[in-house]
Amino acid sequence: MVNWVLRGAVLLWALFFVIVGARGLFDPSSYTETFGILVEGPATNTIRADLSAFFLVAAAAAAIGALVPGWLRALLVPAALYGTALTGRLFGVASGDPVNAGIVQAMIIEALTVLLMVGSWWVLSRPAAAADPAIASIDAG
Repeated sequence: MVNWVLRGAVLLWALFFVIVGARGLFDPSSYTETFGILVEGPATNTIRADLSAFFLVAAAAAAIGALVPGWLRALLVPAALYGTALTGRLFGVASGDPVNAGIVQAMIIEALTVLLMVGSWWVLSRPAAAADPAIASIDAG
């Protein structure tokens, strides 16, 4: 049962970030309202490509990890991406970058993403007998 809940949580997470990435791909100015990034001139192309790629690749890897039994390590891709983003934000804070409520919210989301992905990978990669104490006691007895 826990496996289904984790897979469902990862898929909902992936759906949300597919929407964020696709929205930014088709309308880069959506990143202005979401992240406070100014989208002007040639920077529009970079923002459209780089930010959308970040969200879409992370979401695709999470969905693959949740849906394809032999590909659980794909859950570590979004964990690495969001962990790196969180590390960059923490470095920025330590360096004196301005911080507002949006930055704090992003850091919380990034930390929760790392926990969800690593935790899901950990739980889903365990053998079924080891995950269920009732089955383990039947095997032992």
